[in-house]
Amino acid sequence: MTDNFDDDARSLAPKFAPSRREAMLTTLATGFALAIQPVAAETTITTDSDGLTAGEVQITTADRAIPAYRAMPSSGGPFPIVLVVQEIFGVHEHIKDVCRRFAKAGYLAIAPEMFVRQGDVSKLKSIDEIRPIVATVPDAQVMADLDAAVAYATSSGHGDGDKLAITGFCWGGRITWLYAAHNPKLRAGVAWYGRLAGDPTPQTPRHPVDIAAELKAPVLGLYGGADQGIPLETVEAMRAACAKAGKTCEIKVFEGAPHAFHADYRPSYRAEPAQEGWKRTLAWFKQHGAG
Repeated sequence: MTDNFDDDARSLAPKFAPSRREAMLTTLATGFALAIQPVAAETTITTDSDGLTAGEVQITTADRAIPAYRAMPSSGGPFPIVLVVQEIFGVHEHIKDVCRRFAKAGYLAIAPEMFVRQGDVSKLKSIDEIRPIVATVPDAQVMADLDAAVAYATSSGHGDGDKLAITGFCWGGRITWLYAAHNPKLRAGVAWYGRLAGDPTPQTPRHPVDIAAELKAPVLGLYGGADQGIPLETVEAMRAACAKAGKTCEIKVFEGAPHAFHADYRPSYRAEPAQEGWKRTLAWFKQHGAG
């Protein structure tokens, strides 16, 4: 079963009439973001929805409804919940596919669209156009939206809130670290090449190295040794900060791997570290009670 709205999704639909702009931003983009075209078709992995319930749902938050992609087994449950946090490009086909991969592994996977209030980045043609929009997204807003996604998954009756995990890629990797310091009910997190340090801004006042002592769940960090955007010294700083705080963290650096090595639709994809990282992710979740 695929792309269906079920009764629990309808029951959480917004009770207000959205403005024209809001109406345009209440559904997820289809395909891939323009900024990442052309997609490398020869490496793109496609996971079918056989045996799954998969499609768009609406999540009620404090101020509006936001769209999300959800995938889970079509029978059984309640299932462990995994939050899947997008890259800078939004919830496009790759992120949806990752959700289906988790669903095939027995999870209820849900990926909320994190930039919905600020704009639709899928229609922008370059990362230089996307960055100014993402820079206006407050960390506090993201934490609240992820909490709302957990509440949706739990209240639907399909998700087990006692087995909660999170994973994210690039922009979402940083968010994974932050959420692990935010939600005491989280069991485990896996951060894929998320930025670890930076200057504070009103929207992003702290970064992972700043909140290591506040982590409430074990986190596995997966990084590329040839990532030109994330200096290895910041990776080592995060490792040291976790150790000093006595937190359960493990950081794996894949030698020679670039940034976005898991993104199988882009030239940066590297099959070996991507596949090993995925196996480590599932094992980490299971080890820490989220699988």
